[in-house]
Amino acid sequence: MSRLPVLETPRLLLRPFALSDAQSVQALAGDAAIADTTLRIPHPYEDGMAEEWIGTHERLFESGEQANFAITRKTNRELVGAIGLVIEGGSDRAELGYWVGKPGWGQGYCSEAGRAVLAFGFETLHLQRIHACFFPRNPASGRVLEKLGMIREGVLRRHVKKNGLYEDIVVCGILREEWFKEPGTTSRRGEAARKAPSTEPCDEGRVGNL
Repeated sequence: MSRLPVLETPRLLLRPFALSDAQSVQALAGDAAIADTTLRIPHPYEDGMAEEWIGTHERLFESGEQANFAITRKTNRELVGAIGLVIEGGSDRAELGYWVGKPGWGQGYCSEAGRAVLAFGFETLHLQRIHACFFPRNPASGRVLEKLGMIREGVLRRHVKKNGLYEDIVVCGILREEWFKEPGTTSRRGEAARKAPSTEPCDEGRVGNL
């Protein structure tokens, strides 16, 4: 696959980022609350950072390293966040990451987008495992992963340094056979993605390097 596809859910379109999204990315990701619960989003989010980040996407997808999607509403095409996979092709696995700007909190967008991206990872990229991480102090992100069918696998103690403090990381994962009901059939979560989504009180979380 040479180009990132557009994924559709009941309320969302997940599409490749364009440079025209840079201003919205800066406004949404530049909120201190987003940077606080993600690992690699800087704060302050300075001019030019969004353009630089978006400019890497095509190359990273072509090389099989990452797949980064803009989360947009179907109704008005407004950008609400980002979701993607950081891919380790040699092991057929990937890390799921995401963030949603404050205006989109509490509307279930991460769960809805996450199901579509997991389906893309398992059904199109043929991955064997997808995992995700979150800070224990951000339990809303853990609830998103639970809704996606991920299993809590453990805690990496004092694994990262954030704002000068060492923090634990909770690791969750899902295997290919856990995603599919049976080999060769439509995925359980793929079916669920077509149903009305549930909501989370606050659904921002770690995003690989988004």
